Amino acid sequence: MTGIGAYAAAYAGGASVTDVLGAAIDAVDAADPVWITRASRERVLDRARTLDACTATERAALPLFGVPFAVKDNIDVAGLPTTAACPAFAYDPERSATVVERLEAAGAVVFGKTNLDQFATGLVGVRSPYGVPRNPFDARYIPGGSSSGSAVAVARDLVAFALGTDTAGSGRVPAGFTATVGLKPTFGAISAAGVVPACRSLDCVSIFARSVDDAQAVLAVAAAPDPRDAFTRALPAPSPVLPSAFRFAVPATLTFAGDGEAEAAFARAIARIETRGGTRVSVDATACYEAAQLLYNDAFVAERTAAVGDFLQANPAALLDVTRTIIGGGSRYSAVDAFRAMYRVRELRRQAEAIFAAAPVLVVPTSPTIYTLDEIAAEPIARNAMLGTYTNFVNFFDWCALAIPSDRYASGVPIGITLIAPAFHEATLADLGRRLAIL
Repeated sequence: MTGIGAYAAAYAGGASVTDVLGAAIDAVDAADPVWITRASRERVLDRARTLDACTATERAALPLFGVPFAVKDNIDVAGLPTTAACPAFAYDPERSATVVERLEAAGAVVFGKTNLDQFATGLVGVRSPYGVPRNPFDARYIPGGSSSGSAVAVARDLVAFALGTDTAGSGRVPAGFTATVGLKPTFGAISAAGVVPACRSLDCVSIFARSVDDAQAVLAVAAAPDPRDAFTRALPAPSPVLPSAFRFAVPATLTFAGDGEAEAAFARAIARIETRGGTRVSVDATACYEAAQLLYNDAFVAERTAAVGDFLQANPAALLDVTRTIIGGGSRYSAVDAFRAMYRVRELRRQAEAIFAAAPVLVVPTSPTIYTLDEIAAEPIARNAMLGTYTNFVNFFDWCALAIPSDRYASGVPIGITLIAPAFHEATLADLGRRLAIL
């Protein structure tokens, strides 16, 4: 069964939630490295029976009635441990994250907690002691991260949608590698209360779905101000859809890390947008690229240290070597360094605003290329950084983004593009995403 609409159709046709979700949870292998903790069959069926007991009026008020979803294991779900892919860090939350509570209140059903790059540190999806969720299109390749398990769970139809997090592209890169839709909402649109922080000033709860419409449906439920999270913001009126003829921006300079197939696929994507009424505008993205380099090469690394540095100091052996190296590296920066980095980002953000004076949407590759597991093992940090070329800056600049499938390598591995717009322009991105959908 694929997507939210398929579940709605099954229930409208008379199927019971108990039967549908019972069969679905039985198909989920708890030992699959997609999962860190799978919800028990009893938990799922208890929830299903409660939903089956709803009246027709009550069902109509639940937009996600009986829809199964997965939750990245740095987001709290009451009754299931939160590990952030670090066994020694594990704890049992007394309360679910606000976003999980909102989705459950809308009728959705949690199937489990998904694997991730430890402490959401990475874009590769291989930095976990719980194994590597295999790329469903070719197991030789990385699934992307850090929200690896959530993306793969949706790509394999284990759930209808999944929650991830996105600090530097963790909700977009794995979407690009698994042919799913990855929505990185505006910062603060979805509450991060109950989310283990990576970089608290940048973290966004993200959404993986099978379609743009499904991602928007989940966002409509999930987004709201939250007293538990001082960073949340009220959503304004939906942004406008694009006219039939519109302009779209593309960076004048692009890198594909020598990947000719990815470069050719992006050219085809641009041509497809032009057939949908778009006029390409070449823009200077130098400020974007400079900002992307700051995330791991400047004082912003210290925000990761602020998040889990105390745990690292008390339990240095509990972290994977690469995670320990990255998070521990933030301790070498001072408050002066941090303020200087903040000032530079503000300057770059102001420069980058010229992009949206030229066009309402910026179109970029989701990533320059994809790597095999062996290639990441041989060069884990530099190649990870390359994957963030077109994602890191979005969080710094308070923009929103939508990663969508676009093409395939000859091997069958997906290639994606990402649509980017200013804060709270998710509806604009969704409009263009629907026009370009190839799912």
